[in-house]
Amino acid sequence: MKLGEPSLDQLRIFLAVAEEGSFGAAARKMGRAVSAVSYGIAQMEAQLGVTLFAREGSRRPVLTEEGKGLLAEAKAVADGIDTLLAKTQGLHAGLESEVSLVVDVMLPGEVTASVLREFRRMYPNVALRLQVEALGAVAACLLDESADLAIGGPVMADHPELERQAIGAVELVPVAAPDHPLSRSGIKPGESRKHLQLVLTDRSPLTEGREFSVLAPESWRLADLGAKHALLKEGIGWGNMPRHMVSGDIEEGRLCELDLPEKPGANYILSALWRRDARPGPATSWLIDAIRDRLGKCSGVEPSVVGAGD
Repeated sequence: MKLGEPSLDQLRIFLAVAEEGSFGAAARKMGRAVSAVSYGIAQMEAQLGVTLFAREGSRRPVLTEEGKGLLAEAKAVADGIDTLLAKTQGLHAGLESEVSLVVDVMLPGEVTASVLREFRRMYPNVALRLQVEALGAVAACLLDESADLAIGGPVMADHPELERQAIGAVELVPVAAPDHPLSRSGIKPGESRKHLQLVLTDRSPLTEGREFSVLAPESWRLADLGAKHALLKEGIGWGNMPRHMVSGDIEEGRLCELDLPEKPGANYILSALWRRDARPGPATSWLIDAIRDRLGKCSGVEPSVVGAGD
């Protein structure tokens, strides 16, 4: 048996009858005559060669087993068309079809998570791609056009091909395990240079050879902030960490905030960055505003003092 192809209108009629429970209610919902709804169901049944509803005498139509089996597929097709139409309307209104976002590893994870959850609710038809990088690698994603928007630190903030808007800051603090020699009070100037320093390194060639708040000649370079955190708690070296990431460790005694004469901690300024030849669209602009607002509530640090930290 050769099957026909039901129209989208027939699928919508089928779904309306199934949801409303009667031809009359479906007709009222769709603004159609009952005869038009009945005809649409009959045509779809003829196209597919199945009976969708059992309707004997004056009984309300009841989905047959075949109808129940096809209901999910019909809904998926209708939802897919609705998504297509919504995305097309968004494109006509200037809404991006996709946003590629890269964020600095220093951005608090709770900020990223809460903003992206709300983004999916606000812009369900805009595809989002996310990357997490460190230091100059954030800007590199913009320059090689693998990202549309970056939330990055001060390392590459003044690149001539990029626009920048400061959105907040993360406080960096020097920490070490409680039994580390630098955790005691009364540390003299230069003492920190005698101990292994753990440094967040940059996988991008843009900042190759540059140092950021590196005091000790002996240092381990790590591209993973989580790995640096774990080593610090194990008593291996000292280093700067975002306060939001280590505040619990400091409170519970797993790490100590160091009182070093050099004061290597800093406010790590975060900025929204984008290419000068690509103006942010509505969804991208919403992301910038949402991250700025959420970061301000989370950190309480104003972007007034620019600093770079390891």
